[in-house]
Amino acid sequence: MANEDSRQWMWGEALDMLARAERLHRQLFQPASTQARRPSWEPPVDVLETPGAVVIIAALPGVAEASLRLAIDGAHLMIAGERTLPDELRTAIIHRLELPQGYFERRVPLPAGRYDQIIHRAQDGLLVVSLRKLA
Repeated sequence: MANEDSRQWMWGEALDMLARAERLHRQLFQPASTQARRPSWEPPVDVLETPGAVVIIAALPGVAEASLRLAIDGAHLMIAGERTLPDELRTAIIHRLELPQGYFERRVPLPAGRYDQIIHRAQDGLLVVSLRKLA
């Protein structure tokens, strides 16, 4: 049983490392011509589908709901906004800075279909967006 637990732990760690590497790749390896008003980071997302809706969950800790912009753009959901620096960071000596700051944008590919009604809520550092499917 201990062997199975260590395999599960290692698999979880490997998946986490792959997700981080993919995010870094998207952030760092962009053509120079696209640097104007470039997002400084992209939030990780989960995409789920129910019989009546598509649900997108984005990790946005510390992002004010008022700064969010959501829109359906063709076959994508666009999530954009800004995470501002806390006041303490302006004068502090920084020993480690891992949480992303500044403007972000994420284009989330949607499953095939038509959608209306963007309903969203913030919950425990997550943005939960529900798009109602049209028949």
